[in-house]
Amino acid sequence: MVKKATKEGTVTDINKGKVTWFARTVVRLNNYRKLHKNFNISPENILVLLPRCVQNSECTQNIVKDINNCKGCGRCPVKSLVSMGQEYGVIPRVATGGRLALSYVLESWVEAVVAVACEAELKAGIFASPKPVLAVINHRPHGPCTNTGVDLAKVREAVLQLIGKKTACQAKPA
Repeated sequence: MVKKATKEGTVTDINKGKVTWFARTVVRLNNYRKLHKNFNISPENILVLLPRCVQNSECTQNIVKDINNCKGCGRCPVKSLVSMGQEYGVIPRVATGGRLALSYVLESWVEAVVAVACEAELKAGIFASPKPVLAVINHRPHGPCTNTGVDLAKVREAVLQLIGKKTACQAKPA
């Protein structure tokens, strides 16, 4: 990995942009490959996998143990993701890292995954998962790994695709 010293004496990674670009490309290619597949997966067999950083950093609720511990304060997208899970019958869960995430994916009831995370975690998960994964890149307005957000419309679109319902994007003629 190539490092560069700055005037302030700190070291920065000049390849970071290339690594992020590669990971984002992997995510996009994965999702594109799945775009034209006709999934028809029962909602209770779809895992919506979320990173721990999607929860507000000041929240004291343990949503890793059970996402339904969310009190619905609205300071983060967890409340909306729990509601989406109830609306469509999919199972949202929060993982603190890659090993826990993979253990969730490998559970016998899971047939497909909608994963929300940063590009690097999504890339690793796509390669590690033996099951279909639709990936949604999270927003990081406060920097990496803290108070991240997610485009709920993209999560909904991925869920509908796995359930087998055509979304507006899929219904458009090419």
